Amino acid sequence: MKKILAAAVMAATLPLSHVAMADSDIGCGLGTMIFDGKSGKAFKILGATTNGTSGNQTFGITFGTLGCDGTSTITSAEKLSLFIDGNMDNLARDMSRGEGETLANLSEVWGIEDQDKAAFNELAQANFKTIFSSENVNSQDVFANLNTLVSADEALSVYTI
Repeated sequence: MKKILAAAVMAATLPLSHVAMADSDIGCGLGTMIFDGKSGKAFKILGATTNGTSGNQTFGITFGTLGCDGTSTITSAEKLSLFIDGNMDNLARDMSRGEGETLANLSEVWGIEDQDKAAFNELAQANFKTIFSSENVNSQDVFANLNTLVSADEALSVYTI
């Protein structure tokens, strides 16, 4: 019965797939469509939870439904924010030490050349408290803080995003 209901919901939303646009906070998916037009944190949380737990974003991105657009390009800033978001604790640990696998991976994702990686690691370690400016810092803030430091560094400014 659940499969039939899910198929009916998917079929009902197919005609609306080009009408709705993904919410910038919670992305695309069934939760975005269900809570379209609602405002407030509760609806954002419910929409994000629905999108994240029901597995419908993959379907929407694959078939261009549910307000998803599988053809757009992930920008460097988005890619870095996604990486940072998925690795916050390990990245904080590595930055505080100035070395480590997660910090090395960040420099790879960032596109830092081999000859500049040591300078990048030193910059991150020396400015740890600026990058992780509070206990509740989010991945976008970490990226923005680090990008600001990179842009101000003479040797690393070529990597500014």
